[in-house]
Amino acid sequence: MELLKIIFLSIVQGITEWLPISSTGHLILVEEFIQLNLNPNFVEMFRTVVQFGSILAVVVLYFNKLNPLDFKKSSQERKNIWVIWFKVAFATLPAGFLGLLINDYMEEYFNTPYVVAAALIIYGFAFLWIENKKPARHAKQVNTLKKISFPTAFKTGLFQALSLIPGTSRSGSTILGGLLLGMERTVATEFSFFMSIPVMFGASLVKLKDFGFAFTSAELVYLLVGMFVAFLVSLIVIRSLLKFIKTNDFKPFGYYRIILGAVVILYYLFK
Repeated sequence: MELLKIIFLSIVQGITEWLPISSTGHLILVEEFIQLNLNPNFVEMFRTVVQFGSILAVVVLYFNKLNPLDFKKSSQERKNIWVIWFKVAFATLPAGFLGLLINDYMEEYFNTPYVVAAALIIYGFAFLWIENKKPARHAKQVNTLKKISFPTAFKTGLFQALSLIPGTSRSGSTILGGLLLGMERTVATEFSFFMSIPVMFGASLVKLKDFGFAFTSAELVYLLVGMFVAFLVSLIVIRSLLKFIKTNDFKPFGYYRIILGAVVILYYLFK
């Protein structure tokens, strides 16, 4: 039964990690009905480290595009890839720095259903606003990853730092920031994917270190199965999202966030 719960939670994580709809908001609701009867320390670690499977999906899908060591590429192509990585690293500085300082504080005092619901609703309206807003004169100019400047990357990283507030969604924050900074939807989404690699990898290592690698054999199986499921689901979701936004905007996700936020509030008001 615990393994089935792990699989279901990993499916939810794999879906909601990449869509701008907040994995935290969904897990809060899901865990009300599906609670793991396992070591609480393991469960806390699992919530973060299962995301490592999702990271691997990005690495696999974009390996050729992000591999600067492929000598089949020209020297200029490899240089361009290194530049993208430097921009990604630069963009992750705000979230990495603030995460080390206040992440535990935010989880302890802000990880409540009402904060999550408020963040879901506010960001939902933000997506509707940015998609309804007439494009500024400079908008849509950033139509390739190469055109993302270092200042723009850093500003996008500031938006990613907002994801420390539960319910905002890491992908939602960075995609929204990218749109506001003039990126096309596909560019904002892909850059959000790339920014997730160092952030989620670092968070996973920290949680593993805190847990102490003291797994029972059953816990190790649960973690590996969870990461594998998250990996498979993420492969499907990432491809589907990129296909979707080529011909659609982010309004459906905005409406969905607002509805989910309202559901969370009503559930806890009448619980």
